Amino acid sequence: MHACYHACYRACMGQMTWRAPDELLERVRHAAGIQGRSLNDYVSAVLNAATDPALADSEFAGLRQRLAQADLLVRSRPHHRRPSSTAVAAARRHAGQGTPLEQLVTDNRH
Repeated sequence: MHACYHACYRACMGQMTWRAPDELLERVRHAAGIQGRSLNDYVSAVLNAATDPALADSEFAGLRQRLAQADLLVRSRPHHRRPSSTAVAAARRHAGQGTPLEQLVTDNRH
C-alpha cells in the first residue's frame, strides 16, 4: 500500500523551485516555525490564501488583508450563469438543423 500511496501522491502533487533572498527565506522559515508548520506547508497555505477567495472568512483573513494591501491577492473570477433549460433546448434544435456529419463525409469522398 505504501508504494501505491507514493505513486498517487506524486501523480497529484506538483513541485516548484523558489528563489528568494536569504533574509526573506529566513523570515518565511521563522513564520512557518511559529505556526508549527513545515516550510512547504506554510508556503502552500500562503499561496492558497492568496488565490482562494473561499478562505476569506477563515484563519487566513489577516493574511489575505495583507496580500490585498500589497496588491497580491487574486480577485475572484466572475461567476457565469448557466443558460436556462429553454435556451439549451433551443440551441440543440438549432444545432440539429445543419448538414449531418455522415452527409459531409460522403460528399467529401466523391
